[in-house]
Amino acid sequence: MLKTFSSISQYIKIDIHRVIIDNFVFKLHYRLSFVILLAATLLITSRQYIGEHIQCISDAVVAPVINTFCFFTPTFTVVGNGTAPNKSLLSQQGIRPYDRETDTIKRHAYYQWVPFVLFAQAICFYIPHALWKKWEGGRIKALVFGLRMVGLAKYLKGKSLDVDNLNLPSIGFVEQRVRDIRRTMIDRMRLNQSWGAHLVFCETLNLCNLLLQIYWTNSFLGNQFISLGPKVLRERWVDKVDILDIVFPKMTKCTFFKYGSGGSLQEHDTLCVMALNIMNEKIYTILWFWYAVLLCLTILGLIWRVLTLFMYKNLFFSKWSLYWAKPGRLDDKELSAVIEKCNFSNWMFLFFLRSNLSEFMFKKIIYHLASEFPDPSDDNIINANWARKREHDDDDGITSYPKLDTIDAPLLHQRPTAATGGAQAV
Repeated sequence: MLKTFSSISQYIKIDIHRVIIDNFVFKLHYRLSFVILLAATLLITSRQYIGEHIQCISDAVVAPVINTFCFFTPTFTVVGNGTAPNKSLLSQQGIRPYDRETDTIKRHAYYQWVPFVLFAQAICFYIPHALWKKWEGGRIKALVFGLRMVGLAKYLKGKSLDVDNLNLPSIGFVEQRVRDIRRTMIDRMRLNQSWGAHLVFCETLNLCNLLLQIYWTNSFLGNQFISLGPKVLRERWVDKVDILDIVFPKMTKCTFFKYGSGGSLQEHDTLCVMALNIMNEKIYTILWFWYAVLLCLTILGLIWRVLTLFMYKNLFFSKWSLYWAKPGRLDDKELSAVIEKCNFSNWMFLFFLRSNLSEFMFKKIIYHLASEFPDPSDDNIINANWARKREHDDDDGITSYPKLDTIDAPLLHQRPTAATGGAQAV
């Protein structure tokens, strides 16, 4: 079994060095939901756990032929006048003689499509993350690169130290990185206005996708999925025909026609054992409860996002939020000076920096930003400063500087090396 699921093991590994660019609820969508649906797809397509997906009984038709035919052609059950009060009164729900003219039958064709639907749903849960990762552009990773072990920097005098896969930066390296982060934050203050909007859009897209998957699954199972969970809890443990026996019948009927020796058309009424539905009922029951939990958490996550959108300027709220991102104390005056000059995108940028950096490093960044963040009341103060510097240099015959709008964050193109403590072009 472990070998079967080895292909999805890469998605469930816990990497302590992974850079955080989203929150816990977001991860539940593109990691846990994605893994659950992929595992279900592999389970359904693996014959070693359930044997043949369908086995049909027929006295006059060769077994492989009737099995293949009934798997490709929807099987059916006979709809009764009511639910049997006790399981012992009948062998299987929907298995009895029927009249084509008067009886109603229910066709079951979903089992042919289950692996395709589950895989498509897994892809849908990953799409919002892929969009956010593209829009985020690796900025957070570029800024926090090599800063995991800065707490030990004071013990290293002039050189960085590599131990296995860990890099212990020197104090000079840390100071250079603080300056780089400060410069990047200031340079991008007027250029990342859509950064926060993209994050909110992707989080909202997670909710829309979840609702779509619930609706899609409900339609796929004949409008029985919405009420599946409560009915399972209420009916599964009593001696009555429950919802799983109705939605996922273990035995169905199949009609096969062939010409006899005399040329007349013969009808063969076949009984089929649906081994595949043993797994289907468990997969969709688990999915119901998982979707219910995920829906509640997603709504709570969006409520949290609305609170951050309207309260990020509040000092107490920002202190509590940044402490929740990673515990540590911050100077109230310095933090207040920074958040007063931040818009929502800048604040979210700081939030994810705090999630990835130690208290020591983040306090240094806040200290520098408190006195150097541009005033948001000046609509384009950074470009204005570049323009004044360019005009001054033009008068002196020096090559003019480019506009800020053509300059990207320096750490997106440069990464410091442990040997130099400076910046090296990639």
